[in-house]
Amino acid sequence: MADPALAPSALSAAFTALGAFDPAPLFGLSLFPYLAFLWWAWRCGRFPRLALWGFSATLLFVLVTIGAALVALRVYGQQLADVDPLHGGAEAFLTLSNSLVLLGFWRGPLAKAMNKS
Repeated sequence: MADPALAPSALSAAFTALGAFDPAPLFGLSLFPYLAFLWWAWRCGRFPRLALWGFSATLLFVLVTIGAALVALRVYGQQLADVDPLHGGAEAFLTLSNSLVLLGFWRGPLAKAMNKS
């Protein structure tokens, strides 16, 4: 059985190791499964068109966020989260894309129900 006195220090060491981990490469790698999802979603024909545009607009959010982060770093010398106007502007694109997805899925079943009646 493990010594209870060692558990907090082991947990602390684990959190310290996680804190030193740079997740930036994972963000870049996450683009590939998302692009595969978009390709499949457009090909399968089972998604509402407006929702597909919303999912695609998420890529625009990513591009705007990267650009805003570079401006925040070079112009203000801070990370994006610390420059409210840039951060809010970038997040507006996420709100737009999420709204398109929501409206697409919300309108899709309503439109089909109205066409049947």
